[in-house]
Amino acid sequence: MRRVLLKSKIHRARVTDADVNYEGSLTLDRNLLQAADILPFEQVHVWNVTRGTRLITYAIAGERGSGVVCVNGAAAHLIRPGDIVIVASFAEFEETEARGHRPHIVFVDEQNRVSQPPVAELPGPKRWGAQGEAITTAPG
Repeated sequence: MRRVLLKSKIHRARVTDADVNYEGSLTLDRNLLQAADILPFEQVHVWNVTRGTRLITYAIAGERGSGVVCVNGAAAHLIRPGDIVIVASFAEFEETEARGHRPHIVFVDEQNRVSQPPVAELPGPKRWGAQGEAITTAPG
C-alpha cells in the first residue's frame, strides 16, 4: 500500500504580491523552495491563514533572497498581499518508507527568510510558548 504524507511545509509566509493577470501558479523565493525541498512546477497546496481559503497550484522559482511569495492567476482573487499562508507539498511513500518519514518544516521571519533550520512538526498548542514564540524542539 502507498500512503500520501506531508513532504514539506513553509509555515506562515507573508504574501508579497498577487497578479491576477498571470497564467497561474505560486512564485516562491528560491531559498524557500530549497529549504522546503520543493521543485519548480511541483504541486503545492496553499492554505490562507488570514482568510481561511485553500487552493492547489504549482510552484515557480522566484529571485533568490527576494522573499517573494506571489500568488498568480485566478488564485489572486483568494489571496492578497499581506496575507499569511502555509505552503505544503505531499508525496507518496511505500508503507515501509512512510513509517520513518519526517517532513521538512520551514519557518520564516517577517521578510520570508528562513528563520531557523527545518524542524520536526509539533502538535497544536505545544508549538507555541507562553509569549507566542515558536518552540523549535520537542519538549522533554
